[in-house]
Amino acid sequence: MDLQIALLLGQDGIVTGAIYALLALALVLVFAVTRVIFIPQGEFVAYGALTLAGIQTGQTPGTIWLLLVLGLATLAVDASASLRAGGGRFLRLLAIQLVYPIVIIALLFFAAPRNWPLLLQVLLALAVVVPLGPQLYRLVYQPIAEASVLVLLIASIALHLTLVGLGLLFFGAEGSRTLAFSEAAFDLGALTVSGQSLWVITTSVLLIVALYFFFEKSLYGKALRATAVNRAGARLMGISTTLAGRLTFLLAATIGALSGILIAPLTTIYYDTGFLIGLKGFVGAIIGGLASYPVAAAGAVLVGLLESFSSFWASAFKEVIVFTLIIPVLLWRSLTTHHVEEDE
Repeated sequence: MDLQIALLLGQDGIVTGAIYALLALALVLVFAVTRVIFIPQGEFVAYGALTLAGIQTGQTPGTIWLLLVLGLATLAVDASASLRAGGGRFLRLLAIQLVYPIVIIALLFFAAPRNWPLLLQVLLALAVVVPLGPQLYRLVYQPIAEASVLVLLIASIALHLTLVGLGLLFFGAEGSRTLAFSEAAFDLGALTVSGQSLWVITTSVLLIVALYFFFEKSLYGKALRATAVNRAGARLMGISTTLAGRLTFLLAATIGALSGILIAPLTTIYYDTGFLIGLKGFVGAIIGGLASYPVAAAGAVLVGLLESFSSFWASAFKEVIVFTLIIPVLLWRSLTTHHVEEDE
């Protein structure tokens, strides 16, 4: 391996590691606030990328029907409680769960988004996929929010299998790529950096910084941190754990869908691609102990670099090498961490 190959592998590892870092942060956030090991996080990656690909090719993405069906189901579940709470709350529920999906469907059918600028297409894809996060939390996790971590994990596995099957139904078995954000290329000595790679790294860094300020400065961010530290204590202080759960899944869906949109120009995305990507983000989250955001992000970048260099030295075993990384981390944590019973 000469210096040029090492630089190319390092660049590839940092780009993929940046995506893994975002997913690792989302997984840590979801687990800290809701105790859910969110295996379907990768499905948001695939849904975001393939929804944008459908918009760009003039096809109707099946995710809009999922958005409508989940909206109707959420409306049916919450209608009674909303009516008892007052007409204003019911109207707000109606607008979010029924009117909003209909407006999105109308835009996709009648506004010809295929001809829109790329930024508007990205926003439309996010508008389709991101609301699925809080909807899934309401329908799948909120009814069993007080269950054990094991029960929540089983629900996650069931949801993952369901979403993968729906992905095959919506998008088919063929993979897709989307248009690059930038076709530019920059020569840095012996290394050529593509504009899309810079988009991925820059967007990931900006999103991490935005998450930092959200958790440090905003009221909702502080509420999420309080819920992550102590759910019972947060409830006693008047913080709604239900709202915290929905907000957490909204952020997780945003991060997942945006990650898929960022990498879709670099690699072909299939309906089940998100699972493997999400698992590598999960390795980063495990390195951070599902608790430390900076360590999880650093661990995810390490996973990206290890994967990139493994593909050069032993491409047939790169997945084995990456996932083997989790064994010494788990062994070390099992020897150094005291077992704590669930407080709820």
